[in-house]
Amino acid sequence: MTSSTTTTTPEPQKPLRADAERNRRRILEAAAEVFGERGLSATLDAVAEHAGVGVGTVYRRFPDKEALVDALFEERIDEVRRIAEEAASIEDGWEALATFMERALELHCHDRALKELVFSTAHGQERVARARERIKPSVDRLFERARASGQLRDDVDVTDLPTLQLMVTAVMEYAHDVSPDIWRRYLTLLLDGLRARHTPLEPGPLSEDQLDGVMARGFHMARG
Repeated sequence: MTSSTTTTTPEPQKPLRADAERNRRRILEAAAEVFGERGLSATLDAVAEHAGVGVGTVYRRFPDKEALVDALFEERIDEVRRIAEEAASIEDGWEALATFMERALELHCHDRALKELVFSTAHGQERVARARERIKPSVDRLFERARASGQLRDDVDVTDLPTLQLMVTAVMEYAHDVSPDIWRRYLTLLLDGLRARHTPLEPGPLSEDQLDGVMARGFHMARG
């Protein structure tokens, strides 16, 4: 009896673990899409429906929305760190730093809920501190390489980077529907501000009508 019990007990657990992991992945992917489209006001019921699972399955994996947001944010931080590590493999120090900045901002562009994940929940500041601790060593190395190559201004600090990113993500937010890639123009301007050599600006500037629409949207969003 003991032998029979020992050999059969683990067998049903393996598919359960695999199913649980598949459901967790499905829920995270659905949450990324739902929060990206609707913001964090979307409910766990909406996430469950998009994932094609029962809401009870969502609650078994994540006891509340905050836990789901935490898991989603951790995945984004892992992705940013991966981008930094991949950029570090580029031989030229300046190109490595510029590539990291561009690819990290592309992540924001394709996941417009990312800023809300950071700033719109109870533990936003904790998430920012945790993210900085995990990413900073990789980004520090990129800054130091660019500085050592003589291509980065001596008075620029790695702590300037979050503010620069925030500036560009604001352009993404306000101008996305008008000119989705316009943020690249302003990223180029910012990068040129970090070094002496200038780079051609792409894409072209907004028209006056487009600028009026973007400014009006920014005004209303700031008031709201």
